[in-house]
Amino acid sequence: MPLTREQKSDQVAWMQGVLNDNEVVVVMRNHGMTVAEVSDLRARMREAGGGVKVVKNRLAKIALKDAPGGEVADLFTGPTVIAYSEDPVTAPKVIVKYAKENEKLEILGGRMGDQAMDAKGIDTLSEMPSREEIIASIVGQLMAPASNLINAVTAPASNIASILKTLEERENA
Repeated sequence: MPLTREQKSDQVAWMQGVLNDNEVVVVMRNHGMTVAEVSDLRARMREAGGGVKVVKNRLAKIALKDAPGGEVADLFTGPTVIAYSEDPVTAPKVIVKYAKENEKLEILGGRMGDQAMDAKGIDTLSEMPSREEIIASIVGQLMAPASNLINAVTAPASNIASILKTLEERENA
């Protein structure tokens, strides 16, 4: 059943919203994935905080027209799927992992911010730490000096206490 003009304009507007609201968009080619496989991919992406959608190439190209990083419009040929996430690492991590498990999914490239990327760029992006991992690392580094200071301040008191205990034990012996 063909789409009406209104449905087509809604899909173009949705795609423009995805491009504006998400830090990364990964473009993939679907080589005969089953409905169950696509559902599994969607569930994994949703769990990670992103989304997956099969898109109409012509409508995606219209949405990308005059958009920064619009060079990715050339990737929209054949059965195309996009994955997107606000975190620049989430979608690439999930997609690269899934593509290794399922050869029916081919990563073509994507867009991070205003910059177009090829498949190798998406693969490299997937190896970077996520936002949560970076925050945990920073918190750990911030807490380390405080922990060291507490240990340094309390160490002399515990040393004195152990010396006094040893002297008391000698007197009692």
